[in-house]
Amino acid sequence: MKLFNLVKKFRTDESGAVTVDWVVLTAAIVGLGIVVMTTVGGGITTLSGNISSAIGATTVGFSGE
Repeated sequence: MKLFNLVKKFRTDESGAVTVDWVVLTAAIVGLGIVVMTTVGGGITTLSGNISSAIGATTVGFSGE
């Protein structure tokens, strides 16, 4: 009888289901982040190269006496 109650309690306990939901949600967010970085990564590399070239070509004048 005690074993039957233990099995019944185990079947109705849903605390593990919440953990599974959070794991799936976290995996989806990480996957979305990877997709975004893959999609935007080439543009970021090009933009940073353009910014580096523009800063490197800039001259700063000094008019100190």
